[in-house]
Amino acid sequence: MFRAQLRGDKVYLQLLEERHAPEVFSLVDRDRDYLREWLPWVDATVSQDDTLSFIRSTLEQFASQKGFVAGIWKEHQFCGVIGTHQLDRLNRKVEVGYWLGRAFQGQGIMTDACRAVVTHLLLGLDLNRVTIQCATGNEKSCAVPRRLGFAEEGLAREAQLLHGRFHDLRRFAMLKKDWKPEPVGL
Repeated sequence: MFRAQLRGDKVYLQLLEERHAPEVFSLVDRDRDYLREWLPWVDATVSQDDTLSFIRSTLEQFASQKGFVAGIWKEHQFCGVIGTHQLDRLNRKVEVGYWLGRAFQGQGIMTDACRAVVTHLLLGLDLNRVTIQCATGNEKSCAVPRRLGFAEEGLAREAQLLHGRFHDLRRFAMLKKDWKPEPVGL
């Protein structure tokens, strides 16, 4: 099944499979308070069955060629997720979303994962545009597209409802003609 090495054998991406549900739920549950600050789905993920349902839906998405969701592992330890939303093949564009467990942040893991995914989307799938949206206060998330040279296109005011309050989202975009990939495997 789909697997991509990012740093030799230390960090890799792999499609989420049903067998990963315990690991994924465990990290979400362990980092629940941290993750829920910016991720609206965390409160609805209350059991391993919720995670299993999510993984099954991502496998259906992959099978129907509507995008993919991959787990991120570091030295065989699950540390986060990266995937696509709203794949639009007609207009050759897609949005990427991601999250990383607290203990794995600040190591360049998400930047490497995002670089590999964007390279695959723009060059492997021949898309023209990749976007990333991040809440304005989520500076760690906003730093990833900035590091990769994405253009900041603007602010979507009150575009995300989270814990009863609306948040603005920053929109970042990369066009195929502007992408300067580094060698990574996907």
